[in-house]
Amino acid sequence: MWVRATTRILGVAALLSALSTAQAKAEQLSFFGTPGLVDMPTAGALGDGNLALTTANYGPIWRNTVAFQITPRITGAFRYSAQGYVFNRNTLFYDRSFDLHFLLREESDVWPAIALGLRDFGGTGIYSGEYIVASKYVTPRLQFTGGLGWGRFAGRGGFANPLGVLDDRFETRPNRDTRTGEFGFDQWFRGDAALFGGIKWHATDRLTFVAEYSSDTYRRESRISIDPQSSPYNFGVSYKFRNGLDFGAYYLYGNEVGFRFSYVIDPANPRAPGGQETAPPALLPRSSVAAQSWNLADPAKRVASSRDTLQARLSEQGLRLVGYRLEGGAAKVQIENQRFDATAQAAGRTARVMANTLAPGIERFEVTFVEGGMAQTTVAVNRTDLEELENHLEGEWHSLARADISDAFGVGKPAGVAGTYPRFSWGISPYTAFSLFDPDEPLRYELGIQLNAAWEPRPGLIFSGQLRKPFTSTIDDATRKSDSVLPHVRSDTVLYAQQSDLQISHLTAEYFFRPREDMFGRLTFGYLEPMFGGVSAELLWYPLNSRLALGAELNYAVQRDFDQLFGFQDYDVVTGHVSAYYDLGRGFHGQLDVGRYLAGDWGATITIDRRFKNGFKVGAFATFTDVSYDDFGEGSFDKGLFVEVPMSWILGQPNRSSIGQTIRPIVRDGGARLSVRNRLYGVVEPYRGREIADSWGKYLR
Repeated sequence: MWVRATTRILGVAALLSALSTAQAKAEQLSFFGTPGLVDMPTAGALGDGNLALTTANYGPIWRNTVAFQITPRITGAFRYSAQGYVFNRNTLFYDRSFDLHFLLREESDVWPAIALGLRDFGGTGIYSGEYIVASKYVTPRLQFTGGLGWGRFAGRGGFANPLGVLDDRFETRPNRDTRTGEFGFDQWFRGDAALFGGIKWHATDRLTFVAEYSSDTYRRESRISIDPQSSPYNFGVSYKFRNGLDFGAYYLYGNEVGFRFSYVIDPANPRAPGGQETAPPALLPRSSVAAQSWNLADPAKRVASSRDTLQARLSEQGLRLVGYRLEGGAAKVQIENQRFDATAQAAGRTARVMANTLAPGIERFEVTFVEGGMAQTTVAVNRTDLEELENHLEGEWHSLARADISDAFGVGKPAGVAGTYPRFSWGISPYTAFSLFDPDEPLRYELGIQLNAAWEPRPGLIFSGQLRKPFTSTIDDATRKSDSVLPHVRSDTVLYAQQSDLQISHLTAEYFFRPREDMFGRLTFGYLEPMFGGVSAELLWYPLNSRLALGAELNYAVQRDFDQLFGFQDYDVVTGHVSAYYDLGRGFHGQLDVGRYLAGDWGATITIDRRFKNGFKVGAFATFTDVSYDDFGEGSFDKGLFVEVPMSWILGQPNRSSIGQTIRPIVRDGGARLSVRNRLYGVVEPYRGREIADSWGKYLR
């Protein structure tokens, strides 16, 4: 019956697709949230840099997947599933897994696209399998897919592994400890193999039909939580709405109905288009600027008037004037950028305000950015160039060629503006906190209100704190106790939530300084984070136009009491790292941290992220230390993903704030690093020469 149905679908699809000349649209996502049909993969890929969110349900099984197109040929995914069965318990079993999908060859007129994939590596191994798959559009709307799979992909119709001709070891697949979270290299492409395949037909640009032959028998699930399969065939239809939501409905294995929701985000193209901010002030003729102070005969009064006017006008642009002086024909200002996520845009707005405010005889504008009380970088431009290029077709890039960007060491502390220091600021706001992927509950949360306050008596010296009052929380509902054999530096998180009704998140004194050119320093003392207090010292070497930065950090940390107030526990530790940061090009950045962690273990953390020009960031990290996999516990080693979304991406207007989330499959004590605020690389990077040049397209906006 199902063979006849498949034949009919194939025939109708071929006939209708032959009448159409439109090209296929965005890649279809499977129940596993990666390019595919229903359960089986295809040799496809998302758009470069796309981020896909998928929720799929089949009986008692739920899968939630985040997939990211790391490069045009590499797709990575993290999946959190409710399996619908457990080992010896009548509750849901939650599973975490990672996938990688490599597009080895793109489709051509003659050859199919070919991809190789790893499903569920670094997780429990429940979905563990490997595949090689080929897909080909025989018409612009009809695609055929066929593949060869191992592991879970070889559950039905298995045969001797063809790779056995290379080595006898490929003929058998060793058993795996499904609780470890190791990579399982020794299993890859081993054991029996099986075939799978299917078809996909784009009836319209939004409506798609799929049919597949699945080699996955769901053997484990069938024993406990779902009915045995009646058929190896799956059928589905999906529709993509104008807002980007993709909904799919499916008839699975002859006896089940399932559905899928997917939403694909393109970080490079925000939903809220940029450029919605107010236009920059138009440049005034110098004669008009001169007339503003014609009635002030005293030169000192003219200087004071221009400074006060400059301060007020910069404040309207979201820029804080903290330093000002005139030297001959040059005006030198120091500003704090409180608004613009693109540093070059802040430099351009400042230069325009200076041109509309300062005396016509001042020809050179030197804008120094100050962050943390440290003079970071100076952008100097000539007034004549600004006027000449204002309406030039490619004025931004011509102005970059004429601008002078230099390290600001030696500029000195901010001065010349009354009332800048000391200063006090505070604010009250709601907050949310999340605990993800608790083994017993995938999402726990806390809602409350927080008070932030900061006092800066002089440049570089900052006293600040944050006080939180939770109103409602499910984090403290957790009952699972830590079974860690290591010092409980992170695994007692629940106790901090349960025993604190008023939380001092941090209460610190920070001092930022510049010991020499291209060097930056930080000292932090106090309650550094919710679980540890102590003292932290850091140095960073970051040449102005270098891809490479090097840092060193040394900390003495003492564990705080569970009530998160002023007391401490008996545990203390000396930690520290040497770090290397490198711009890999094409938006990719790498970071290597080597040193000692909170539990006293020694090792290294590798971090890779991709950053888009608008500030959207997606990355992954893994930490390997001298703690054995057995001592670490479930998960084997610390690893995870992170996403950071700038508010400007959401709002379509300049904003330096961002929201982010780190996803760890499980929180353990090995490889845990002290969470110190304002580490230097994040403070300094936006103001180095390469970053400013990369954002120069917004200089005149």
